[in-house]
Amino acid sequence: MDRNPSPPSSEAEEEEGDAVGNTVYSKHWLFSILTRLIEVISPEKTEPTVSPGGIQTELDEEMENDICKVWDMSMDEDVALFLQEFNAPDIFMGVFAKSKCPRLTEICVGILGNMACFQDICMSISKDENLGQVLLQRLCDSDSPTLLETSRLLLTCLSQPEVANVWVERIRENPSVYDCVCFIMSSSTNVELLVKVGEVVDKLFDLDEELMLNWIKNGTCRSVGPSVDDSPEELPDFKIVPCILEAAKQVRSDNPEGLDVYMHILQLLTTVDEGIQAIVQAPDGGKETWSLLYDLVCHELCQPDDPPIIVQEQKTVLASILSVLSAMFASQTEQEYTKMRKNMPLIGSLIRILQYMEGCGRRSADNSKESEQGETGRADVNEEDFHLKILKDICCELLSNMLQELTKENTLEGLHQGHLNEQTCSCAFQNLLPLYFASVESFLEVLREADQTLADNLEKRFPSLKVHA
Repeated sequence: MDRNPSPPSSEAEEEEGDAVGNTVYSKHWLFSILTRLIEVISPEKTEPTVSPGGIQTELDEEMENDICKVWDMSMDEDVALFLQEFNAPDIFMGVFAKSKCPRLTEICVGILGNMACFQDICMSISKDENLGQVLLQRLCDSDSPTLLETSRLLLTCLSQPEVANVWVERIRENPSVYDCVCFIMSSSTNVELLVKVGEVVDKLFDLDEELMLNWIKNGTCRSVGPSVDDSPEELPDFKIVPCILEAAKQVRSDNPEGLDVYMHILQLLTTVDEGIQAIVQAPDGGKETWSLLYDLVCHELCQPDDPPIIVQEQKTVLASILSVLSAMFASQTEQEYTKMRKNMPLIGSLIRILQYMEGCGRRSADNSKESEQGETGRADVNEEDFHLKILKDICCELLSNMLQELTKENTLEGLHQGHLNEQTCSCAFQNLLPLYFASVESFLEVLREADQTLADNLEKRFPSLKVHA
C-alpha cells in the first residue's frame, strides 16, 4: 500500500542497542511516538485542533504520519512485542476512552489488530476484560474505518483457538453487539466492512451454536445492552435474517467472496430448526430469501454461457445456496414461491450444475493421471473432489425432491422451455440413481404422460427403470 510512508530505521541512531529485536526499527523513536500519543489525549494544552472540551478532534499531519508508521511496523512480531512491553494496549485504552478523533481511534484499533496476529499478544489482549469490553463498544462506532479495523481485530482473535471462547462468551454476554452488527449489515453500503462483519458473524455461528440460537431469537425478544455514547440511536427491532439478506444484496455484485460468506451464514442458520423457522416464518413467509437465492442460481451463478470449470470456482457458494433452498423447499412446500410452475428454471439450473460437475470431474481425473507432482498434487485434486462431492450431494437432494412434485402440466412447461429434454433428463438420472430411485421413478411416470417417446428413450438408457415399470 502507498498509504503510509516507510517506517524509520535505527540506522540513524547513534546509540547502540536501540534496535527493536532483530529489526532496524528504533526503540527511542517508537517510545517517543507512544509518549506523544499520551500527550494527544491529555487535555493539558489547547491547540487549533482541540475541541472546547479540551480533547483533540483531528490529528496534525506529522502525528498522523508517525502513528501510521507504527501501524505498518506493528506487523513485525518484534515491534508488536515491544509495544506490548511498553503497555501500548493501555495507552490505546486511553485513546478509546478520551479521543474524539475517528482517525486516531481507527489507527489504534488497527495496531491492536496487527499485534493480535501473534499468539501470545493475542492471549494477553483477549484476557484483558476491560480492553475486551471497550473493543466491543467500538462496534457501535459511527466511523466505518474504525468499524472495519474492529471487525478485523475480532476476526483475528476468534480465529485463535486458544482465545476464541473468551470472545464468544464476552459477545454472548453483551447484547449490544447483536444490535450493532445488525445495524451495520442492514444499513452500511461499505462493501469491505460488510464482508469483514460477515466473516465475524460466520465465525461466531460456526464456533458456538448457543450464540447463534440467541441471535436467532433476539428478533422476538428485545435485547437491552449497555448504553454507548456513539452507538446508533433508536435502533429498530432487528431480526437476523433480513439483516443478512440486506448485506448479501449489497455485496453480491462487487464481492463474490462476501456473497459466499453471507450464504454460508444462512446455511448455518438452517442447521437448527429455529434457524429454518426464522427464515420461513418471516412476515413474507420466506419469499425474499427464496427470491434472492433463486435469482442467484438461475441468473448469476453457473450460467449457460459460462465454461464448465466455473463450478469449481463457485462450488462453496452454490453448496450454501442450494442447502438453504433445499431446507426451505422441504419445510414450506405449501408456499406459493415453492410451487413447481414457478420453479422450472431452477430445475434446469440444478441439472446444468450437475452437467458442469461431470465436466470438472473428467478434467480432474485427467489431471490426476497426468500429474507427476507427488503427494501435494494429489492432495489438491482430492480437496477439489471433496468440495464438488458436497455440492453434488446437496444438488441431487434438492433436485430429487423437486422432481417428485412435478405434475404433467409442469413437465410439459419444462419441455417447452427447454429445461427438460433427453440430454438433461439423462444427466439427472445418471446422478440421481440409484440413491433416489423412487424420485426418478415417480418423475418418469409423469413424463410418460407428457412425452411417451422421451420416457421410452430414457428407459432404454437406464434399464433398471424399465424392469420396475
